[in-house]
Amino acid sequence: MAQGAGAVTDLNTDPLSCAAWVARFLVARGVDRIFGLQGGHIQPIWDHCARRGIRIVDVRHEAAAVHMAHAHAELTGALGVAMVTAGPGVTNTVTAVANAHLARAPVLLIGGCPPRPQANMGPLQDIPHVDILRPVTRQARTLRVAEQVVRELDEAVARAMGDLGEPGPAYVEIPTDVLRTSVAEGLVLEEWLRPKSRRLLLPDPASVEAAVAALWTARRPLVITGRGARGAAGELVRLLDATGAVHLDTQESRGLVPTDHPAFVGAVRGQAMGEADLVLVIGRKLDYQLGYGSPAVFPAARRFLRIADNAGELIDNRRGDPEILADPATTLAAIVERAGNREPATDRSWTAALRRRHAERRAAAAAAAARETLGPDGKIHPMAIFAALRELARPDQVAIADGGDLLSFARVGLESRTYLDSGAFGCLGVGVPFAIAAALAFPGRQVVSVNGDGAFGLNAMEIDTAVRHGARAVFVVSNNAAWNIERFDQEANYGGRVVGTTLAHSDYAALARALGAQGERVDRPEDLRPALARAFERAPAVVDVVTSQAVVSSDARKGLGFVPDYQPLTVWDEAERRRRA
Repeated sequence: MAQGAGAVTDLNTDPLSCAAWVARFLVARGVDRIFGLQGGHIQPIWDHCARRGIRIVDVRHEAAAVHMAHAHAELTGALGVAMVTAGPGVTNTVTAVANAHLARAPVLLIGGCPPRPQANMGPLQDIPHVDILRPVTRQARTLRVAEQVVRELDEAVARAMGDLGEPGPAYVEIPTDVLRTSVAEGLVLEEWLRPKSRRLLLPDPASVEAAVAALWTARRPLVITGRGARGAAGELVRLLDATGAVHLDTQESRGLVPTDHPAFVGAVRGQAMGEADLVLVIGRKLDYQLGYGSPAVFPAARRFLRIADNAGELIDNRRGDPEILADPATTLAAIVERAGNREPATDRSWTAALRRRHAERRAAAAAAAARETLGPDGKIHPMAIFAALRELARPDQVAIADGGDLLSFARVGLESRTYLDSGAFGCLGVGVPFAIAAALAFPGRQVVSVNGDGAFGLNAMEIDTAVRHGARAVFVVSNNAAWNIERFDQEANYGGRVVGTTLAHSDYAALARALGAQGERVDRPEDLRPALARAFERAPAVVDVVTSQAVVSSDARKGLGFVPDYQPLTVWDEAERRRRA
């Protein structure tokens, strides 16, 4: 029994308690950090993890813990682990878990729940967590049998890593009385603790031959990559070189192909999608960002090829011919090897024209960024932020973009071989926690997070977490005092009635200083680069840039905020309407 105030006791000394086994399991799986927020229901695990040397990165809000675990998983390729207490501790994570679910990020979330003797009696922080999280996880379970907890953790990690399909978050919770239950050594099998190697799915030779035949006879081949291509950069480049195909990345695969590679035509994305006669999609769903693969968006495409290591990235919206369920790197290597010295039929005049147009657009955008340092209202142009960052960026910089309207500028201006953003879920608020996780994972690299002011506000208190844990990231706030893509939509499409979409030019630099970080406010373009240079030297740091509300982003001009009926962009929606008519 716990003692009164002032007494010091240790209720967590049993080396064979279930909580001790959980910590032992995590150590065996190579988990060196946990992101979380403490509470009594999980204290036995929390304490044993700390005693075993697992770093506890304690946050200010549980959603941030899952965002950090998500970023850690994406950036390192390892399992990301978050731990939160019962009730609101778990429910506060739902949006972040949903984001990891759509991003297919391998995250293990460990939650607390009331002791079994109090079940169904109205205990503290009791709510059906498992029912709430089941739709957005690969598995959600309450582990009630102490001697089976390690076995069930093994299964949860396997599901999170994608052994039964798509990777993604898994949720487990353990009643506090179970955590205190002793489990004899002989009841926990070593095989449950042992790390598992990923199973490599090999491609079917007939499918490889079919892919070679399709790719080497196409006149205008286009390759689009996503999450599943991340481990296949070298093989991807060799395929592009062998076929002469053009390439489009997505936010899931930025940096796999250098932007100066002849295949890269990201600045003419719509044209490439509209003119390609064959589309190879590698490890990527054909979601709204790719027009659902619709013939309205890919009118010339006679054929799709799909390669992925899980079926979820093969069967959505447009079927492949062939569809290859296999490791992408191994498959791409097999395709190039099978093709040998065969000459592709790629129309080199088409690829050269696309590349030339791509280069012209990039040059024009760079010139505009250098020239247009101010918006029509006299405040700093958002692109000036990225121009200044390019001058300071190191080759191994980790770059993160977070915001609605801001992402349109970041797609053009924020260059990095390691990149994360709000993702397919459009989950604002990830910028600060993602950057903290990145800075902790790669302490010797530059980490910069560029955030819209609305998005920044969602997790601004995590600057405190960055300070306490020495996460040397630079957080740039594009402070235009608005949720600007929605504000523009109201102004342009709803009779000019702007309601609930404007903010204040709040002093986020002062907030940073109050939390112990470096903070500078910039309202002149010429002050941007010096302020950013100081921020990298003194990180963690916030650079609060007063930007123009009057600059209209390309996403706003294309109607993304308007949410058309059939497609996310008005030009695609109009094409879809013509197809349906």
